[in-house]
Amino acid sequence: MARFDRLEFDNESEGAPEDLEAASPPEAERGDQTAWMARADDHRRRGLHENALRYYSRALELDRTLVTGWVGQVQMLILLGEYPEAELWSRKALELFRGQGDLMAGRAQALARIGDQAQAMELADAALRQEGDSAYRWMVRGELLIAGRDDVDRHCFDKAVQADRDWLVPLEIALIYLHHGQPSKALLRARQAVEKSPGSFYAWMIQGDCERATGLDRQAKHSYERCLELSPRHQDASRKLAAIENQGWSLARGVRRLIGR
Repeated sequence: MARFDRLEFDNESEGAPEDLEAASPPEAERGDQTAWMARADDHRRRGLHENALRYYSRALELDRTLVTGWVGQVQMLILLGEYPEAELWSRKALELFRGQGDLMAGRAQALARIGDQAQAMELADAALRQEGDSAYRWMVRGELLIAGRDDVDRHCFDKAVQADRDWLVPLEIALIYLHHGQPSKALLRARQAVEKSPGSFYAWMIQGDCERATGLDRQAKHSYERCLELSPRHQDASRKLAAIENQGWSLARGVRRLIGR
């Protein structure tokens, strides 16, 4: 827990990483929580989940009533694989916002990743009964159906996409499928995200991961190349593209040796 014991700050001077301060927008320097939230959203859309987590936390320093900040913080912890911390912070947030559907969904997702499927399902169902509708609640419900080997997960994810047309929704659904070892289903959602936002290097990156996981190396190579066109310094895409190319060269050398024999 040491890494996250300052996610909830008591004053503005604590827990501000040096790189975060250097990158802070002028509005945020003036204490505008809206600017921190915008910064969090921007980094989330780049796949920089740890940075997004920090920015959500900085927004909450300034305004503890930002439900979207609490939800975002929990979602980033889950994407970072920090499930016990996500469960803890969602539970803390629910003490402030009792019955808030997205926070209930966040705790359900964290519990499911920890392995408490029964409590997770109960919370996810309760989240859907709360006022309002959100993509995230349907996404979590769909994930629980994946874990339970239930074929109706697609219906829940379709409901999520209908509830929010943002390209980030199908992309984060793809990440859920990848987490559960279902890259073919993940690829369908990643392609939806690329279609909605062809200028997003992150969407191309995840599409490449899905293609590579399903053995579609040629398509993955194209996706990584497109990612690098949009973000030339993307180290992860460069590394994965090099791995595909090296694999191709190794295979070609093996074929030539066989022919030579």
